[in-house]
Amino acid sequence: MSSKKYENNRLVIYQVCRYTYFVSTLYIVGTPIGNLGDITFRAVETLKNADVIACEDTRHTLELLTHFEIRKPLISCRAQNEESAARKIIGLLKGGQTVAYASDAGTPGISDPGAVLAELVRKEGYPVVPVPGPSAFATLVSVAGAGGKTLVFEGFLSPSPGKRRRRLKELIETGYAFVLYESPFRIVKLLTDLADIDGERRVVVGRELTKLHEEIVDGSAADIRDDFSARESIKGEFAVFVSGIKRIQLSDESTDN
Repeated sequence: MSSKKYENNRLVIYQVCRYTYFVSTLYIVGTPIGNLGDITFRAVETLKNADVIACEDTRHTLELLTHFEIRKPLISCRAQNEESAARKIIGLLKGGQTVAYASDAGTPGISDPGAVLAELVRKEGYPVVPVPGPSAFATLVSVAGAGGKTLVFEGFLSPSPGKRRRRLKELIETGYAFVLYESPFRIVKLLTDLADIDGERRVVVGRELTKLHEEIVDGSAADIRDDFSARESIKGEFAVFVSGIKRIQLSDESTDN
């Protein structure tokens, strides 16, 4: 381990396994959305070398840390207490400690807590460093065949039927592809609304992405609605890709094969 110290305490650095870490720094760490093998080497090293780990659910993150034999003090930082937890984390940073933040799954700040924390820490003048990792949004888009230059990430829509349908109409009318998240309790309602608004629009549904029972279903909004409506039970978390008006244009040469 090598180290180098500057006048400003926040610039004290040390080198571990090819990665450089700064004290008094907040690291935003992406964690697996299902398959633990998806965690990056850098994420593991960051969690190992942090003085404190802040997390959305301490019980959930403890399972991840236990799997990788990491033992660190934990601080709860969830949507309900994010601002007050951020103040505690800023206090740790002022004391020269390094803090890593992980939400329950995926990349913090993407339909997960983390955005408020990052904003408040940065306003206090401390570095906020991303440690990229998995995301259900990127995972689904990578296999959906999105096409086009513009892609809208909407995340969870309102559970209110009226608000949900109004927002869906607005998104569809833009002509752009978009991605939604939904729970197993409302997925059929969402698919029904999509089919009622534009039954021919292409939809790709990802269920339990990267997990043991991963399922990816591709078809028209109407067909996908019929599929899930006919199921006796629905389990898992969902990411839904809705295509834009413009589809991928294949060249004549590529369509010959």
